[in-house]
Amino acid sequence: MKAADGKMRLTDVADMQGIFRIIQSIPSPKAEPFKLWLAEVGKERIDEIIDPELTIDRALETYLKKGYTREWINQRLQAIQVRKELTDAWDDHGIQKGIEYAILTDEITKAWSGMTTRGYKNLKGLKKENLRDNMTTLEIVLNMLAEATTTELTKTTNPQGLEENKKIAKRGGSIAGNARKEIEKETGNPVITSKNSVDLSRLIEDVVKEPLNKKQDEKEGTDNET
Repeated sequence: MKAADGKMRLTDVADMQGIFRIIQSIPSPKAEPFKLWLAEVGKERIDEIIDPELTIDRALETYLKKGYTREWINQRLQAIQVRKELTDAWDDHGIQKGIEYAILTDEITKAWSGMTTRGYKNLKGLKKENLRDNMTTLEIVLNMLAEATTTELTKTTNPQGLEENKKIAKRGGSIAGNARKEIEKETGNPVITSKNSVDLSRLIEDVVKEPLNKKQDEKEGTDNET
């Protein structure tokens, strides 16, 4: 890997799983909090396998802690269900998980948003972050429309293999793309924005702080009058 001096040097590296294994092997009291956390995460995962409903509860709690509104979270959880129905349809029609999922998803995204998935992420300043977690409510709704339409077309036209499914993905995405264009025509504003989860969280914080600040100003005014 490239070192600070600009030269390529042999470097010890590890992926996330490897890092966790290293932490587990460290005989130091300082590593104990991390080991306890790993044990807790492992227990939670086993609990979710036994009772899958816990996964939804934990997702809701996680999104709330990140500052999302309940309205946004409800849309996001619905989007997860829509996505699952789509991938089930793809499985039934000969699509392989991984690269073929990514190719079809890219076709849908290009058709409705006008840009590739990577281009969409770049617009929002994302790297490995989940694109849907960084969409506004309207973006999520249109993405759901694109995926739900693709699911219905897949079930009714019965495409087989990657090439036939690419055509269906493009058709499904285009229907949502037409809806996006109509919305933009009526509102005069672009649907696709560079806002990401950080921006959305700040917006939520501002909405919450405004009435609090107003109450504080009113209190201070009353105190001054007194």
